[in-house]
Amino acid sequence: MYALVDGNNFYVSCERVFRPSLVGHPVVILSNNDGCAIARSNEAKALGIAMGAPWFEIRHLAESSGLVALSANFALYGDMSDRMMSLAAGLGPAQEIYSIDESFIDLTGVRGCLLERGFKVRTRILDWIGIPCCVGIGSTKTLAKLANHIAKTAERKPGSYPAHLAQVCNLASLAPAVLEEVLAATAVNEVWGVGRRLTAQLGESGVHTVLDLARLEPGMVRRRWSVVLERTVRELQGMPCIALELAPARKQEIACTRSFGHPVTSLADLSEAVTEFASRAAHKLRGQGSLAGQVLVFIRTSPFRPEAQYSRSISLPLRRPSADTGVIVAAALRGLRAIYRPGYQLAKAGVMLLELQPNTVLQAELDLQADEASDRSGLMAAMDNLNQRYGRGTVQMASAGLAGDRRAWAMKQERRTPGYTTCWADMPVVRA
Repeated sequence: MYALVDGNNFYVSCERVFRPSLVGHPVVILSNNDGCAIARSNEAKALGIAMGAPWFEIRHLAESSGLVALSANFALYGDMSDRMMSLAAGLGPAQEIYSIDESFIDLTGVRGCLLERGFKVRTRILDWIGIPCCVGIGSTKTLAKLANHIAKTAERKPGSYPAHLAQVCNLASLAPAVLEEVLAATAVNEVWGVGRRLTAQLGESGVHTVLDLARLEPGMVRRRWSVVLERTVRELQGMPCIALELAPARKQEIACTRSFGHPVTSLADLSEAVTEFASRAAHKLRGQGSLAGQVLVFIRTSPFRPEAQYSRSISLPLRRPSADTGVIVAAALRGLRAIYRPGYQLAKAGVMLLELQPNTVLQAELDLQADEASDRSGLMAAMDNLNQRYGRGTVQMASAGLAGDRRAWAMKQERRTPGYTTCWADMPVVRA
């Protein structure tokens, strides 16, 4: 048995914890540079605001419907996620953190009523950190994911499903006739892994609901579509095919890219941005215990602006695979100087680390450049520890310039709320 614990409208819920006045009002969270809606409250969804809706298209709702728009505060969301996951872990013996607001829990060997246990954990999360969530329980991960969708929909749209399935839904405890009725009322595109294109293909074959998909013969599904969809069908039929991933898999490439808050034209400002991006990518690289063999850097203008267009990228191989911030930043800056051309209003830049390998794999050759060959892993670890303790950017490469919003390339985050749980200066103070 598995459970999926998922925070409801997570980014919005995090903001409402510290601003209760937002409860009951339509709220959206905007992406980097306040570009588009990446999270919506139920009230905002009721206004017809779609996921990814550009802010300039919905900003009129601020006056006509009281829409509140906030800049994304990812430091706050990450900290609240850690707190929620630690509480969700009490549901069972093993946990897979699937995303910032979702985690699978292995319920193998858990005694008692799983439905009652799910309600207790949900109540604990709501009472202790203020985040509303729903819990889906099923005999496979796909069924648990589907149960979570049913629990959310039954809570948000009364009448869509039986009322007793709201908030916490255990598909394994339903009578066969009730389960068939619920699956028949659920569109096939709500199944984990069934996207838009596959939904259209299934529709052409008369498969419109989850019940239709679950009744297909797995062998035929494999021959006609893919082994991935066959696995999904078997999971819907109650046969576990997707194991719990207790540790995240190593990424095959690591990227750090950002759109600028304002167009950037000078090489100096670009160098600061590329240094920052390369440093963050190197930190992620060390975090998963890998080394990079190539560094790719790119710059481009905005395709949505009428000025002259320019887009270039370059990939530079490293002499030996490395996770050293200095080595990676130096390579990225060499690439930037090679592709930079003056006279363009650049809107985005990024750094990608390629040809990743475990840091247990060593490469050795003649010591042609002693400085580059020296082991600075201790220095990198010290820098990571200082930034972890005192905040990102406490120790950084000099070419990144001075931190702060004065940077020409800094993102627009004009509506960002304080770092209530991540910054001492922003911590709320209660006075008697």
